[in-house]
Amino acid sequence: MRHGNKVNKLGRKSAHRKAMLSNMACSLIQHKSINTTLAKAKALRGYVEPLLTKSKTDSTHSRRTVFSYLQNKEIVSELFRDVAPKIATRDGGYTRIIRTGYRLGDNAEMCMIELVDFNAIYTNEKAKKTTRRSKRAGGKKEDETTVDDTIVSEDVVENEVATETEEPTTEAEENTSSDEETEVK
Repeated sequence: MRHGNKVNKLGRKSAHRKAMLSNMACSLIQHKSINTTLAKAKALRGYVEPLLTKSKTDSTHSRRTVFSYLQNKEIVSELFRDVAPKIATRDGGYTRIIRTGYRLGDNAEMCMIELVDFNAIYTNEKAKKTTRRSKRAGGKKEDETTVDDTIVSEDVVENEVATETEEPTTEAEENTSSDEETEVK
């Protein structure tokens, strides 16, 4: 039984486990999404989310604290420069784990762990849809209104001219009206 065992040791000694989680956190920050086993992803989530929270306050102390975990200057600067402004409004839950199936060799459950605010599918799709809709709808509405307005205004002008002048009907119109009357009789 696992009473009181809060840390998944992942079959490694503590130094190996810390180095692996540090490397995986660096890869996650750099690539915004990585594929790994479910157990490693769950352990990584508990490792990287406090670092992301710490990065929201850009101070020398928080940079040094994050660097002590990651041991990579470029990744720390990318975290504070690119990632932190995007997650500034989020209160927590910076990562998402999506299960992808089982690995062929050993049947280990695989998953993809990603930073929530950097998922191109969810964030850009909404922006594209609204942009497309506004362009399409705006273009159609402008075209339709111009066409409809001109047609309506022409009809109104023709009706006004016809009622004001009351032109006599032509002979062709009289012949068709008399033919219609004879057919009705």
